[in-house]
Amino acid sequence: MQTVTENLVDANQFCIYHNVEISFIHSLHQSGLIEIVVIKETVFIPAEQLEHLEKLARFHYEMDINLEGIETIAYLLEKIKKLQEEITIAENKLRLYNAE
Repeated sequence: MQTVTENLVDANQFCIYHNVEISFIHSLHQSGLIEIVVIKETVFIPAEQLEHLEKLARFHYEMDINLEGIETIAYLLEKIKKLQEEITIAENKLRLYNAE
């Protein structure tokens, strides 16, 4: 039987490990950049978001990019990802068309 927190990471533990302030996590959540789960007043981060959160933390702490800059970068990266997916779909259709 799975526990409720099995796929969640304690935000405080993440902050300690990555030397990140918990207020940064809350700011990202308020901006809609990450999701958090609160259980019994403890903040958790879904495990599937860890890689994304680590990237955002590097932008802020290593590159000194503010929250507004991070929001812009995240938006542009998502846009690029969607465009790449559309290109892949178009290339696959073109291959199919040329194969006939």
